[in-house]
Amino acid sequence: MPHTTIKSDRRTFLRGATAVAAAAGLALKDEKIFAAQAPPLPPVTKGFELIPAEKLAEEWKALEATAATKTLVNGGTYSIIYTVETAHAAKEFEYHEGRDHILHIVEGATMYQVGGTPKGAHSTGPGEWLAPDSEGATTYNLKAGDMLLIPRGTPHRRTTTGTVKLTLISPMGKA
Repeated sequence: MPHTTIKSDRRTFLRGATAVAAAAGLALKDEKIFAAQAPPLPPVTKGFELIPAEKLAEEWKALEATAATKTLVNGGTYSIIYTVETAHAAKEFEYHEGRDHILHIVEGATMYQVGGTPKGAHSTGPGEWLAPDSEGATTYNLKAGDMLLIPRGTPHRRTTTGTVKLTLISPMGKA
């Protein structure tokens, strides 16, 4: 009996839906009404770039030999930076008015202090700030595979006791 009730309910629904659609002058099969259609976009012919895995591997290898930072891309609206560092501690918190940070730890570990209220801040250039302290900052111990998202205007400072390999992607411009 429950099986028959279910069929009956479906039939009742379909009859009712068809009647309502017909009263509104619509057909249930009218795709233009029931499916959103995006407007066509113009073809993109520039601005994209492929960085092959081999090139990225070469960049990591070169950085590992010197423990350094390399800007791979500075596209105007974003930048991508590779960093390999050993035993490094930032003296001050930094924060930026015009860019966010997306950090991905590739190998090793590092500690980030993030957030809080900057104390004794001073500008190092348009929209760029340093502060010796940030009251109420949260500490994160990041390891390989972790990702940390830091919105613009958020104080942050990194301390690495061993070695860390990380990728930093920074979207820039208006939020």
